[in-house]
Amino acid sequence: MTEAERERAYRVDQVLPALAKQAIEADLSGEFPLEHVRTISEAGLLGLTVPTAYGGLGGGLRDLSAATYAMATACPSTSLAYFFQCSGSSRGLLPLAAIEAGLFADDEVPVVRSFGEKVLRRMGEEGRWVANFASESVRSKDAAVTIATEASRTDGGWLLNGVKSFGCATGVADDYLVTAKLDTGDTAEHLAVFLIPRDTPGVSERAKWDAIGMRATATHGIVLENAFVPDENALTVPATFVKMTQVSRGSFVGNQVALSSVYIGAAQAVYDFALHFLTTTTYHGTDEPIGGSDLHRQLIGKMRAHLDTAYLWARRQILLETADPEVIPKDDVVANWRVAKGEIADNCFQVAVQALKACGTGNTGMAGAISRGLRDLSMGLVQGFPAERGRLEAASYLVFGKEGDQFGTVGGAR
Repeated sequence: MTEAERERAYRVDQVLPALAKQAIEADLSGEFPLEHVRTISEAGLLGLTVPTAYGGLGGGLRDLSAATYAMATACPSTSLAYFFQCSGSSRGLLPLAAIEAGLFADDEVPVVRSFGEKVLRRMGEEGRWVANFASESVRSKDAAVTIATEASRTDGGWLLNGVKSFGCATGVADDYLVTAKLDTGDTAEHLAVFLIPRDTPGVSERAKWDAIGMRATATHGIVLENAFVPDENALTVPATFVKMTQVSRGSFVGNQVALSSVYIGAAQAVYDFALHFLTTTTYHGTDEPIGGSDLHRQLIGKMRAHLDTAYLWARRQILLETADPEVIPKDDVVANWRVAKGEIADNCFQVAVQALKACGTGNTGMAGAISRGLRDLSMGLVQGFPAERGRLEAASYLVFGKEGDQFGTVGGAR
């Protein structure tokens, strides 16, 4: 680690006790602990991945992956919400990178630059929590994420209509970054990004849902009904979305392996609890730990193997996305990520499964570390897409030189 990375990691370490203190109650209530916003903001961590020129800490993928991992050992829900907050910086960084790559015409550059810098300053200088909303409940067979939310031109800006079904920090974040399609077309070139303050008229919350895990992420999403967004808060330059994907190192939403690091952190916490229990609990009348039995040593070995496998996939992906110069072409990096995401999720879940078997009925209480870990880690199996789809996408690329689209659109939201 560099000295700057150590300093950023120190900031993360300082917030962990406060996050851990609320983790059990947050899971039981299914409510995001609002005090965590202040804790994270006061540590300067809302701008972790924002360049110092815009008031951030200047961190990158290595920093974010380490931060989400560490936070998840304390409170997985907060860590997941924090990842999606930090992922919003990609909506500022990628437009600026596309400008540097010469992908925009001279008359487009000022608009694109203004939007990108506004997003970064909101997160850095102003210390605002910016939630990133892309996913919707609409599905198509040809894309991982399908956008039906629609933006229509009006005087001075845009009117947005649609439903965002998944987005952490609903009702918690100061601003929402919303991906929508313009009503002028139905391709990825017609996708646009809008910066919408939480209290904007026409923006409301969907009904809260009682999820099996990651219960305190405020993930229920928003409804947009003729929500007005002024031109200065809209990035609608044609094909901007496509050009942003061209300059990303991995998948478009950026830093996705840091999302998987959430699940590795949660799995590590389960492993640590289980190993402590198995090595400190003894058979009646003896000093022999129950973890010494043939059965328990088998389960401990399986836990370790699954955990180490998850680590290896994550570390390789981080290396591929941060290497300078690049190790392999971008398409290969993305294909590797398609497989890695599912392998990490599956192996982390298996850590909890083996821990459940090893630690017995006495550790199945809903508020216990094993139960919470099992439920939280189950969410990784379905988030975005399951491992089976990732393998399919990677194989399609290897065989045909092409994989399915990351983003697609459907007809109007009205």
